[in-house]
Amino acid sequence: MAESMKGLKRPCRGAELSKADIGREVTVMGWVAKNRNKGGIIFLDLRDRSGILQIIFEEESIGSEGFEKAAKLRSEFVVAVTGNVEARNGAINENLATGEIEVRAKQIRILSESLTPPFPIEENINTKEELRLKYRCLDLRRPDIQSNIIMRSKVATLTRAFLAKEGFLEIETPMLTKSTPEGARDYLVPSRVHPGKFYALPQSPQLFKQMLMVSGYDRYMQIARCFRDEDLRADRQPEFTQIDMELSFVDVDDVIDVNERLLAYLFKEVLDVDVKLPIQRMTWQEAMDRFGSDKPDLRFGMELKDISELVKNCGFGVFTSAIENGGSVRGINAEGMGDMPRKKIDALVDFAKGYGAKGLAYMAINEDGTVKSSFSKFMTEEEINSIVDALSGKPGDLLLFAADKNKIVWNVLGALRLELAEQKGLLDKNEYRFLWVTEFPQFEWSDEEERYVAMHHPFTMPMDEDLDMLETNPGAVRAKAYDIVLNGTEIGGGSVRIHQADVQERMFKALGLTEEVANEKFGFLLDAFKYGVPPHAGLAYGLDRLVMLMAKRDSIRDVIAFPKVKDASCLLTDAPNYVDDKQLKELSIEISGEEE
Repeated sequence: MAESMKGLKRPCRGAELSKADIGREVTVMGWVAKNRNKGGIIFLDLRDRSGILQIIFEEESIGSEGFEKAAKLRSEFVVAVTGNVEARNGAINENLATGEIEVRAKQIRILSESLTPPFPIEENINTKEELRLKYRCLDLRRPDIQSNIIMRSKVATLTRAFLAKEGFLEIETPMLTKSTPEGARDYLVPSRVHPGKFYALPQSPQLFKQMLMVSGYDRYMQIARCFRDEDLRADRQPEFTQIDMELSFVDVDDVIDVNERLLAYLFKEVLDVDVKLPIQRMTWQEAMDRFGSDKPDLRFGMELKDISELVKNCGFGVFTSAIENGGSVRGINAEGMGDMPRKKIDALVDFAKGYGAKGLAYMAINEDGTVKSSFSKFMTEEEINSIVDALSGKPGDLLLFAADKNKIVWNVLGALRLELAEQKGLLDKNEYRFLWVTEFPQFEWSDEEERYVAMHHPFTMPMDEDLDMLETNPGAVRAKAYDIVLNGTEIGGGSVRIHQADVQERMFKALGLTEEVANEKFGFLLDAFKYGVPPHAGLAYGLDRLVMLMAKRDSIRDVIAFPKVKDASCLLTDAPNYVDDKQLKELSIEISGEEE
């Protein structure tokens, strides 16, 4: 039967005790991790968020009733133990912070009993994620998950402190906003007092933080909850958290400077890792040409090489037709993988097809220097040698090639590069390689909408030298946009915003938005801009992604307390779910085609 805490006070967490506390009487509270009855003595591992503390029970110190009570303890019982801190009589446990001490119990209270948990409350268990998330309150007790959540809290706290010293004000923006469907789908919230009308949950605080700059608040930050109704991956959730900021009277270098110092501060304080400043910068075009990705992983080489000039007149039609159609032929060198069996090469071909390739050409260089290739019969020996030289090929290497439109070639080889790095074990999670990617294209063409759409958002400022091309050659316009990339993952992005009314009008026209449509979607922002708007810029980090990488995890679900699964449902609470007819009626909503 559960007992009360009456008269008991917990002075500290269990693993906060040390050798300095030897001889002190303490009361510790937590969960039973292990209970080992050795006959005349019981050893109990008591767990709380600080770690593990060993408790020893002997009848002479706790009495027969207390000893019997300790013998009945099972995993996950919640107990309060009063006793004296002593040096361990047995071997020191170097794996525990409290490995040199133990508490000799004088009194025990069972505060709560527990059923047998559906999985062990231990680090690095192999339990299916669905079961862990269904019993998330138990999963969150596991030391590795607790470490992640504690790290996340520390990152948020340190970020607030750093930005406060830099003059940022923390200001909350609304959660119930107007739907502006430009980008991902909105989550909609029906209004009871305005029948037939809906709020939208914010995809980001973008428009409000820009209006705060108009309002003279100079430097804004917020740890902001955001919502996007989109298909999920390991690093995406329907609701997520941004470290959001906006600054007035700044340009690209000012935003990058404060954020480099923020990242260096976080990594030093949390991980004791020194981030070398300044962080490397690379234009979008260079990143795509060298790595096939706008978020390149710099922990390994295997860069793309453009061999279009070498093969434009060769006898291999796959190469020449790609070039004639405005595309390119590029390759990568998978060093030391030249002995890959044909079956595995075929698997790489199938992998490439998943990214839009029609096929994948290859060239394996044998140890004697001879070449085995899928296309060598269409080329002269001189052409083959020039390709090998262009990719710095040597005996034992495997050269892989894609030929198509540039976008497909980049996608295929960029993905293949990461897949091969994974196979070769080149992705060291203890290495942190940062990169700023700059000068993104202002627009990208949407085949679905048959118009240009903004690559970032319609308030991003074009590069000054490209302004003249907004009407004549929008596809060539570069943006004052920048992403911060860590180990091949975009952890943040931002841009300098348009603050001149005439440039914003030209931007809307380039996007095919009439003045009427622009006012309907963004009128409240455009009206604010009529009353003196400062030059401003901003950036937002994905807090979940950042902590995921800092914690060396593969999924953001491991650093979010209560995450959703891939279909955006919550296994713990069974959300989303049906509501009763009365609630629907109050909201003037009728469900059609509802499944029984």
